[in-house]
Amino acid sequence: MTGFVSFVSSGPGDPELLTLKAAARLAEADVILFDDLASGPILSKAGPQAELIAVGKRAGRPSAKQDHVNRLLVDHALTGARVVRLKSGDSGIFGRLEEEITALTEAGIGFEIVPGVPSACAAAAAAAIPLTRRLTARRVQFVTGADVTGGLPDSLNWAALADANATTVVYMGKRTFPVLAERLIAAGLPPDTPALLAEAVSHPHQRLERGTVAGIAAALRAEGQGEHPALILYGPLSGAVE
Repeated sequence: MTGFVSFVSSGPGDPELLTLKAAARLAEADVILFDDLASGPILSKAGPQAELIAVGKRAGRPSAKQDHVNRLLVDHALTGARVVRLKSGDSGIFGRLEEEITALTEAGIGFEIVPGVPSACAAAAAAAIPLTRRLTARRVQFVTGADVTGGLPDSLNWAALADANATTVVYMGKRTFPVLAERLIAAGLPPDTPALLAEAVSHPHQRLERGTVAGIAAALRAEGQGEHPALILYGPLSGAVE
């Protein structure tokens, strides 16, 4: 008797942004393994029968090891349970989805992926700006600002990231953006390129700070990382600079 795993994308955290399929899977689940950023009001959609297990990872905090998460998914599914693996944003974007899929495949466990609203799209919507612009922003690129150590990744494509005609979204970059900005400017990105710091998107304490690449970097260097997750968008963003 083998169960089934649904990788459910919670979007940025507002339950009203869940898809109908995501809400249905949460209501039906026997077990829900959830990330920190996919908790809170989202878990109100879980049925009374669901066992809730926190397996989130946050920089600088005690976190579940990925091998342990993989093992929990397999072990619960092998009991015949309907398992939901709840991830923030869209599970396919910097969510370590492939590692968990590999563990299930090796164990012969079926799964599905329920897509969700990417945090980048939610941030742009909250700021009332488009991610693309005709003639000036024909390309959108997502990049992680942190490697497994929490530092700036070494193997970034600096020419692509310094392209002033692309909209770039930096995930997990609050800690490293001051250094990232220095590298981008050295690679040719104008320091006055419009930028947006989008913190705790769709939550009651949401914060949107509009400025420039140099200005946002200076602000983050001065104020530190803070407790809330954030995205940083830069490029030809309409209305990004006040």
